[in-house]
Amino acid sequence: MLPDAFKDKYQTLLGSAAPAFFAALTTGQVKKAFRINSLKASGAKTLALDRPVPGLRNAYYGQVHDISSDWVSGTVYSQEPAAMFPAACAQVKPGERVLDLCAAPGGKSTALAEQLQGQGVLVANEINAKRAKTLRENLERWGAVNTVVVNNRPDELAAHFPHYFDCILVDAPCSGEGMFRKDPAAIQYWSPDYVQTCQARQKKILASAMAMLAPHGRLIYSTCTFSPEEDEQVVDWLLQHYDLQLQSVDLAVASPGRPDWAPSGNPDLKKTVRFWPQAGIGEGQFLAVLKQIKAPASANAAAKPVKRKRQRQRSSLNKPEQALIEKTLQLFNLPAGLNLNVKDWQNRRGHIGAPVLPPDQLTGLHVLVNGAELGQLKPHRFVPSQQLAQILGQKSQTQAVDLPDAASFKRYLHGETLKVTSSLRGFVLVSYQGEIFSFGKLGNDGILKNFYPKGLRH
Repeated sequence: MLPDAFKDKYQTLLGSAAPAFFAALTTGQVKKAFRINSLKASGAKTLALDRPVPGLRNAYYGQVHDISSDWVSGTVYSQEPAAMFPAACAQVKPGERVLDLCAAPGGKSTALAEQLQGQGVLVANEINAKRAKTLRENLERWGAVNTVVVNNRPDELAAHFPHYFDCILVDAPCSGEGMFRKDPAAIQYWSPDYVQTCQARQKKILASAMAMLAPHGRLIYSTCTFSPEEDEQVVDWLLQHYDLQLQSVDLAVASPGRPDWAPSGNPDLKKTVRFWPQAGIGEGQFLAVLKQIKAPASANAAAKPVKRKRQRQRSSLNKPEQALIEKTLQLFNLPAGLNLNVKDWQNRRGHIGAPVLPPDQLTGLHVLVNGAELGQLKPHRFVPSQQLAQILGQKSQTQAVDLPDAASFKRYLHGETLKVTSSLRGFVLVSYQGEIFSFGKLGNDGILKNFYPKGLRH
């Protein structure tokens, strides 16, 4: 049941449109949707593509099952349809520096990484440690090679990346009114005081974001709430405190923002957009795209991060170790963007990484992943990583075994070894219906040893 204070508020704000709004929240149907990962070579195999989400590419209505080959291979991402639009409106270009400041569980980050096409860098941050782990797993499944996942407060990041990012997406924590239909538990913690608490938090986060925005950079601000206090009024605050200009968002499926819901009545607030549940696209969403029109006085011309003492070191890998890794990698078709400069590789307790940012640039931050983890060095052998398997799914591969049926696929996800017919030997990629999702190792006996991580097994 909707809170009385909520109903009174939106009856006043919406007037004659209020009954349709309340009906959609209480009796309307929740819509599930997914995006297809254009980075992956295979394309979706288990899902119908006959109901596209209007206004988006590669997005469709339908439900994804977490034990399907589409999901475990990172070929699709399940996401609330209205929530797909902020990343789409970011219009990220390959080579840009991009920050997703409140990134978990990863829906928007995966979309931003896809737009980068392996060029530039995406820093995906999540302050909650448990949710940051989920964010990492989802980006790993997506096959991104140029992503840094961190678990820090926004102000901690700002100290490392002053005026550094070309594009920053802030999908701010909010009162969650747009999720009332999808998640009725959100109703339980709603109150007028909570709305004000969220607004204060949003302004604090945005202040840190502005400290990281490069001259003439783009800021995308979004919430999943209807609250004017957290939507138009926050954007109005940004316009009053920073040299920002609202950009027009051409979305026929959305409604314009409401200048009359902000104290200033700034007519430019019509350039913000709202998704209402009664419109039939998805749940509630607010979106604004802003551009910095004047470089802040604190920004230097190069927009470089804080200078730190750099220690130039040779790779900690010796030549035999390098040879072990390269012997494995040369079996596979490697995608563009994967850092294969041996001098840049990092060896952390046997875990070999190909970083996208210099590690000293991230000193003092809680870094979950920097670029790609290639695998693990063990005595006289190199074991490729699960992340590398997902990255290699971007390309067609010959060193791969495609499982013959659903039963074999299910057994492999469970962690079992399989008897297969193949002339291949050694490490192989494992796929089902052509969708690569793991590594395995084939011996002369035709037994496929299972390398699907224990933490992912079903």
